[in-house]
Amino acid sequence: MRHAALRTFLTLSLTLAFTAPARSADAEPPMQTVRVAPNTHYVKGLSQLGSPKNQNFISNAGFVVTPTGVVVVDALGSPRLAERLTAAIRRITPLPITHVVVTHYHADHIYGLQHFKAMGAQIVAHRAAQAYIQSDTARLRLEASRSDLAPWIDDQTRIVDADLWIDGPTSFKVGGVVFEVDHVGPSHTPEDLVVYVPTERVLFAGDLFFNGRLPFVGMADSSQWIRSLERVLAFDTAAVVPGHGTASTEPRKDIGMTRDYLKHLRASMARAVEDFVPFEEAYATTDWSAFESTPMFNFANRMNAYNTYLLLEQEALGTKR
Repeated sequence: MRHAALRTFLTLSLTLAFTAPARSADAEPPMQTVRVAPNTHYVKGLSQLGSPKNQNFISNAGFVVTPTGVVVVDALGSPRLAERLTAAIRRITPLPITHVVVTHYHADHIYGLQHFKAMGAQIVAHRAAQAYIQSDTARLRLEASRSDLAPWIDDQTRIVDADLWIDGPTSFKVGGVVFEVDHVGPSHTPEDLVVYVPTERVLFAGDLFFNGRLPFVGMADSSQWIRSLERVLAFDTAAVVPGHGTASTEPRKDIGMTRDYLKHLRASMARAVEDFVPFEEAYATTDWSAFESTPMFNFANRMNAYNTYLLLEQEALGTKR
């Protein structure tokens, strides 16, 4: 069953194939910077599946301008998108990009890393990501993306290691600005990081938080994920930038939707597991009405429920995936 779930994960998380477009400016999806604090900006990914048509621009990336350099959070889903993000930064400041903090090693957040690495930026990530980098899942995903996302992902695209692997909460300064990096995984992924900038009162939440759409739960530890969202809400923030969707200026309301969805998944699937109800019956009889109108419901919900059902079965047996 575990192998079947992995195959389902790979199949559904791989992007749809389109005819590869020419590399022209006209074919490129729009990328606009949004300011959320005096020195903090982000670009918002599209609410679509990754494809050649959108260059895999489906996630957000942010950046903070300090007096001596720029810190980027996440690298987007292709080298070309990273180039375009750099051009957007250059329209605001000529200062060097000194660091890229990776919230987690999913393809739509990391395939642009090699561009920043070539520029001399220091890549920062949590050490737990090393297991993914060395896995068949990462290798197969990249192989499939070279076909499904061509020409934006090709034989020259590679997965980039961090220069600085961290093991827990840490902080660093650039131009006197403090960046607090906290490990909140295993949640969406084992290596989940959030980045808090106290002087800006901005938190980058990665894929802990999908604003305005359902999250993709995958094989995540949803119980830990719920606890991590509570930790995020404890930060003093004026804005929270999610991994997908619009930045939130009402995090308790917006993050609460993701948290409530995860709680509903766990509660409904837990009852089914406890009562030995097969998944198909459990899914069909669960009331999903509170979330059916949320974007990505049709794509993500059934898979989220199935993976949660498997997780709770293993929790009941006292085992882990």
